[in-house]
Amino acid sequence: MSRPEHQAPPEIYYGDAEAKKYTQNTRNKQIQADMTYRALELLNLPSDEPAFLLDIGCGSGLSGEILEEEGHIWAGVDIAPSMLEVALERELNGDLFLQDIGQGFGFRPGSFDGAISISVLQWLLNAETSHPTSSPPHRLTRFFTTLHSALRNPSRAVFQFYPTSDDQIQLITSIAQKAGFGGGVVVDYPNSKKARKVFLCLFVGGGGTQQQMPKGIEGEDDEQVRFERRREKERKRDVSGKRKNMKDKDWILKKKELYRQRGKEGVPRDSKFTGRRRKPIF
Repeated sequence: MSRPEHQAPPEIYYGDAEAKKYTQNTRNKQIQADMTYRALELLNLPSDEPAFLLDIGCGSGLSGEILEEEGHIWAGVDIAPSMLEVALERELNGDLFLQDIGQGFGFRPGSFDGAISISVLQWLLNAETSHPTSSPPHRLTRFFTTLHSALRNPSRAVFQFYPTSDDQIQLITSIAQKAGFGGGVVVDYPNSKKARKVFLCLFVGGGGTQQQMPKGIEGEDDEQVRFERRREKERKRDVSGKRKNMKDKDWILKKKELYRQRGKEGVPRDSKFTGRRRKPIF
């Protein structure tokens, strides 16, 4: 069975029915969550403060939901209106933009503390028309050039994607480097046919040489993959076995202050009731 990007453009492939089907699929949710956690690990963000992140190809917000749980603020862009409609129905906190990433971004320079993208980059490798501006090199150049400008210095951008050949990897990395990024490719479970995942980890700042390139996860079988997933879940639980509370009073105050710094309107005032758990109403 051919991959989705080989069947139709994303805004057509992910129509109303497919968008809801994708979002409700339990396996899709698990895979998306695993890759989002790994992308955050590769971003190597400070653990004591929320970051403002860009989710490229955010779809219905499955990755954005993870970003919120981890205490971050996010904005998402996607070309599929049906996917964004589902995201709005799920009432997530991220700001959503309908946009073709191959046309580049219009964000102010240095807007974001980092960027992630899950299963999206390979869509830019298909030319939908014969016009020169639809060619993969042109779209990738526009994409990486404007993304580099939108990220603060220093920062990182992490892309999980599905290349079909080494030539595609070479094309993507070379254009990213010409746009000013440092970094390279990280491969998890390189010897496993099922678990192998390719990440493009890009650096902004320091000439791309002062940031240490992360290493891929080694392993050959699915047992190793399950072990890594369990380890990640255990890391997010406290000694009582419950999930760590990511939305305590300090977290809420930091988030509100960051919203104010970003110029967001309608941010509630701080009070003694901020972060207080409400009693259940019967």
